[in-house]
Amino acid sequence: MAVVAFNVGDMAVYPAQGVTQVTSIETLEISGCTNQFYVLRCLDSEKKIRVPVKNVEQVGLRSVVCQEGIDQVLSVLRAEEVAIEEPNWNRRYRRYVEKIQSGDLMEVAQVLRDLHLMKGDKQLSYGERRVYEMAQTLLVQELAVAQGMDEEAVRLQIDGLLG
Repeated sequence: MAVVAFNVGDMAVYPAQGVTQVTSIETLEISGCTNQFYVLRCLDSEKKIRVPVKNVEQVGLRSVVCQEGIDQVLSVLRAEEVAIEEPNWNRRYRRYVEKIQSGDLMEVAQVLRDLHLMKGDKQLSYGERRVYEMAQTLLVQELAVAQGMDEEAVRLQIDGLLG
């Protein structure tokens, strides 16, 4: 994966936090070492995150999904069957959390789809409901920014695909 350079004003996706905006690029000296940092502001809060420019790839900071990625995500959501390969809810929950923390939008879409399909068969545990809501929020937010749409319109689009 190519390392992406961001400019002030760019939108970037920070894993498990969602879409952020690069508000500035700062040079800070920490323990005698001078480093440049992207200063990010989360769109859904006033939370600020500093990411060392040299650690962008390690942290998983990436550009907002493109149209091709959007099409792939929507096809993942359309799948009507999924094989739950892990019957143990605790392991399944941990795997879902790992997928969300990866920052990969396809993985987030898979988590949302899998939990939505599972929700049709049985009641989700408290942890699974929280993961479902987090996956939905991250997906809706990024797709809304990528398509220049209102989040509620995207949420309705996703609900329609999930059935």
